[in-house]
Amino acid sequence: MNNVIVAIIIGCEIGFWVLLALGLASRYLWRRRRLSTALLISVPLLDVILLAAAVIDMRGGAMADGRHGLAVAYLAYSVVFGHRTLRWADARFHHRFAGGPPPPRPPAGGMARARYEWVLWLWIAVAYGVAWVLALGLAWLVDDPARTEPLIALVRGADVVVLIALIWPVSYTLWPRKVESVSS
Repeated sequence: MNNVIVAIIIGCEIGFWVLLALGLASRYLWRRRRLSTALLISVPLLDVILLAAAVIDMRGGAMADGRHGLAVAYLAYSVVFGHRTLRWADARFHHRFAGGPPPPRPPAGGMARARYEWVLWLWIAVAYGVAWVLALGLAWLVDDPARTEPLIALVRGADVVVLIALIWPVSYTLWPRKVESVSS
């Protein structure tokens, strides 16, 4: 079933963008607010499908590998950044296709940008924590450390992502860009 897990991950990713595009098109192009809401609310169901597939695969005797790690990473990203990604796409779609205001931009510099980067890094750290919870939950459900150790090792190795992401908030804190003042 390992190849099926990869296909489900790919299907969930494609499904995410298809549901998102249809949901936003329903809202802004076709003016079908109720349909839009239904489509956008159904996005988390993709996560349930992926989680169920990973659990079924591992409970069925599969040895954890990179595919299961990818499923855990995808789920962690989706849980932590899914709503933010929906808001990001909504603002851009609204602006581009429905005359909405320009999407908000991150602060250009100064301590406001440093705060923005620290908050983003904190969300990355939370996603890493969610990945741990998912991996440990899967290991508990499988109850066979020999088969789940590769998954735990993979999540443990993802700490590098959290450390690399730390470069941005630290650099904006230590060397903040000057914000140009607007003269009238």
